[in-house]
Amino acid sequence: MIYRCLVPTVKHGGGGVMVWAYFAGDTVIHLLRIQGTLNQHGYHSILQRYAIPSGLRLVGPSFVFQQDNYPTLLQAVKNVLDQEGFGRQKRGYRSINEIDVKITDPLFSKQWYLINTGQADGTPGLDLNVAEAWGLGYTGRGITIAIMDDGIDYLHPDLASNYNAEASYDFSSNDPYPYPRYTDDWFNSHGTRCAGEVSAAANNNICGVGVAYNSKVAGIRMLDQPFMTDIIEASSISHMPQVIDIYSASWGPTDDGKTVDGPRELTLQAMADGVNKGRGGKGSIYVWASGDGGSYDDCNCDGYASSMWTISINSAINDGRTALYDESCSSTLASTFSNGRKRNPEAGVATTDLYGNCTLRHSGTSAAAPEAAGVFALALEANPNLTWRDMQHLSVLTSKRNQLHDEVHQWRRNGVGLEFNHLFGYGVLDAGGMVKMAKEWKTVPERFHCVAGSLQDVHKIQSGDKLILAISTDSCQGKDNFVRYLEHVQAVITVNGSRRGDLNINMTSPMGTKSILLSRRPRDDDAKVGFDKWPFMTTQTWGEDPRGTWVLEVGFQGNEPQRGVLKEWTLMLHGTQSAPYIDQIVRDYQSKLAMSKKEELEEELDEAVERSLKSLLSKN
Repeated sequence: MIYRCLVPTVKHGGGGVMVWAYFAGDTVIHLLRIQGTLNQHGYHSILQRYAIPSGLRLVGPSFVFQQDNYPTLLQAVKNVLDQEGFGRQKRGYRSINEIDVKITDPLFSKQWYLINTGQADGTPGLDLNVAEAWGLGYTGRGITIAIMDDGIDYLHPDLASNYNAEASYDFSSNDPYPYPRYTDDWFNSHGTRCAGEVSAAANNNICGVGVAYNSKVAGIRMLDQPFMTDIIEASSISHMPQVIDIYSASWGPTDDGKTVDGPRELTLQAMADGVNKGRGGKGSIYVWASGDGGSYDDCNCDGYASSMWTISINSAINDGRTALYDESCSSTLASTFSNGRKRNPEAGVATTDLYGNCTLRHSGTSAAAPEAAGVFALALEANPNLTWRDMQHLSVLTSKRNQLHDEVHQWRRNGVGLEFNHLFGYGVLDAGGMVKMAKEWKTVPERFHCVAGSLQDVHKIQSGDKLILAISTDSCQGKDNFVRYLEHVQAVITVNGSRRGDLNINMTSPMGTKSILLSRRPRDDDAKVGFDKWPFMTTQTWGEDPRGTWVLEVGFQGNEPQRGVLKEWTLMLHGTQSAPYIDQIVRDYQSKLAMSKKEELEEELDEAVERSLKSLLSKN
């Protein structure tokens, strides 16, 4: 037994590579240390998934197993590795032979996003892991999800038994019957398809099943009209918040690569009221599709998807690649699945359709958001006391990289070791992992808001030169609104340029995490409006300590000479004063929760030591 700080190291020696790997025992700070020799492939695998993520200081008593070439210790090491949570199976995967789900609906075998066995040339195991959640008995029972869309076919035989008429309304026609309007040239099937993804009934021999197939679905018809109004949006978002648990929205500003738009005053107030008063004060859960503008757009220009009060969901196709329509931005929290790259018709999303029909062709991030709503319904059934913020924390902690592949943006780790991607957020939602963590989840501490600083002088931006600004902050330390552990960060910016679409904005946190707040939008040729107090948001600094210097970089991309002016940058920090995970129960010692809790324990220890030293020095 030893008492000292341990730092994971990777050593090259002999013909192999020596890797120190640490495995948690009964608590986070009781450790088992194993030394072994790996081949090159094994080395890179361990380095990427374990050595680097574990590269944090570990404090506490440690028990040492040293394998090397001592046969007497081989069995002891094997016993450690055989413990629960230390399997050799890749994280996010399970054997196809272990899947035992008794669903008889005809399209279920084509719902690869539920259980991916390689259908339509997909990657086996790359799915929402609903089988594990269902196996634990969670199917969405008692939860109501509202589909805010162009109406739903509530007479559809796969939806009728789960339809919640009480919670439904047609704000386009101002009546309680949100049935889609049929015309000769347009079929309003969008909402019906989304509804089936969430709540299509199981084992009725019709179409497929919903992610939460025993949940109730409400229809809110509000899209089928020439122009949207603030009143209709606000009324829809605030409709029956004590009955509806989750609102799913697969719409937003026009995805044309040049629109900058968001909720107006009434809708903003409705959202704020929803998260503060909905569900008996636990907060309505708003799920938003991140948008279908592709590489020409940026979802941080969508004020609905980039709101702190919504959970922004992107998509991957069935082999883990990005869809061609996927927008990337720093506000995306997680991803689910859709199609948008493969011509195989079975690579689409199977769900309900109009006239009692079924379809295999639902796609876009429109399909991704309802899948997420279904996963959240499973988590709410497991723990009805989850708040709207709890759901965001669970999304961060249980989403997995799996085999998601972004050809443009690398996967990176933020200052507390959480892995994220600019397009996929913190990874693909894991229904099984989420419900297991939700069952024992303790509500996160109170949330605080700190205006960390504001620069309001005029700063010129020239082609070829980056404007670099800095705000140093103590994050309101010593005040009632001190923020120590970040959730959301907003950079409220007023800027314009000779071509808005060529603007590029990055922001780097004190812990070194760079967020791309705005990427180039080649179709946006605005030269007058710019961004006026626009709240660019990032979730990529989740859990970080915001104290220190934040750096903003603003410049132009593209070949044409441009010029612009930045008139304001206000930094707004949102998060908790106390550690959000320190009281959570850890079951998987390789999980993001275990890593985050370990970091919190170490930080609290460091701060306690610092306080003690200051106290001693002041007495002397």
